[in-house]
Amino acid sequence: MLKRVGGYLAHREDRGAPAASRKLQADGFAILRGVFSPGQVATLKREINRVFRDYPADGRAGQHRSQAEDACYRYEMLNRSAACQRAVANPDILATIEPLLGEDCHVIANTAWRNPPDHESEHGGRAWHIDAGPHIPLPKGRYWPPSLPHPVFAIGTHIYLQDCGARDGPTGVIPGSHLSGRTPPPDRLMDDKLKFRRKGVEPLLAAAGDVGFFVSDVWHRRMPSGPGARGRFFLQVHYGRRDIAQRLRTTEETHQLSEAALGRVRNNRQKTVAGLHPPGFYDG
Repeated sequence: MLKRVGGYLAHREDRGAPAASRKLQADGFAILRGVFSPGQVATLKREINRVFRDYPADGRAGQHRSQAEDACYRYEMLNRSAACQRAVANPDILATIEPLLGEDCHVIANTAWRNPPDHESEHGGRAWHIDAGPHIPLPKGRYWPPSLPHPVFAIGTHIYLQDCGARDGPTGVIPGSHLSGRTPPPDRLMDDKLKFRRKGVEPLLAAAGDVGFFVSDVWHRRMPSGPGARGRFFLQVHYGRRDIAQRLRTTEETHQLSEAALGRVRNNRQKTVAGLHPPGFYDG
């Protein structure tokens, strides 16, 4: 746990932190029940459906994603919907994440997901993965010491706009895997029985209005859907420490470079060192 003191990050005793914050730090995930009322959910659904109707798909992945796949997502939602902007500042959400990211943490990505029932794509998170990182890589066979709280740099949040049960392909997480300092085993990316230190997958089953959280470094994936699946509909919000750059838009569209600096770029490494990165985690 941490807090800001005089502009710097400082240790914070976790005794007064919400239970969800402590669970996020220890297990890498948590769920809050009934955060949004039925009326708030209805408003969010209405505004997000309007954005899907009024804004074309972003096409951020280029040739790596089909048009049908791209149609399932809309980015920078707080820019496109007042209800989404209110939602990302929900006091219950902030009370959960601020003890881990700091009181000045901010939204780094905000994407609406509207996956139809038969949607089984890779971008839907079908394979085990982490969202960027790992932020503290560790060599094989070494693990973060249990006596030392693991720092958290980014947290993914799902604001559920419809029920998500076992048949709907919920997000599955492997408790404690954020302590591994590694990515999921590359030869087991579709293995439903993958474990970390004897702990297997735990699905995030939720009702409309619930909010699910997961640390960016935890191993997670969309679990297979079953007969009668309803698809998935949620507003995803990624929060990061103040020091982590926002990815609401791609760096090609939004950056801090002058025209003269852009004109001096000659190769890919010169682009990335200047801050122009290809879309990836969070912005793609």
